[in-house]
Amino acid sequence: MRRTAMKLFVVAAIAEAISWLALLISMVVKYGPPENEIGVKIFGPIHGALFVFYGVLVLLVSRLGRWSLPVTAVALLASIPPFTTLLFERWARRRGLLTVPESATPEPDRIAVG
Repeated sequence: MRRTAMKLFVVAAIAEAISWLALLISMVVKYGPPENEIGVKIFGPIHGALFVFYGVLVLLVSRLGRWSLPVTAVALLASIPPFTTLLFERWARRRGLLTVPESATPEPDRIAVG
């Protein structure tokens, strides 16, 4: 479960950043000529859902990975400025916060044949 949560965290960090980009572009289109709100109506809820999904995954992964409270707080705050989830994900990966130690993965059961 830990490996899956770590992978989902990376996907959520990337998706949240992409949804930020789509929302920012939609806002430019909304307020620029010609004004069109359809992009904000589409990407606003998508970004909102990905924002919440990222936050839930931060809490899950921080518990599974035994992150400190400051690291968890920075991960949560990274969801607010655009594209910061990508920066946090890379920082966490470089420090080994998103890896599963070999000892944490169970050995598959060996069945003796013969």
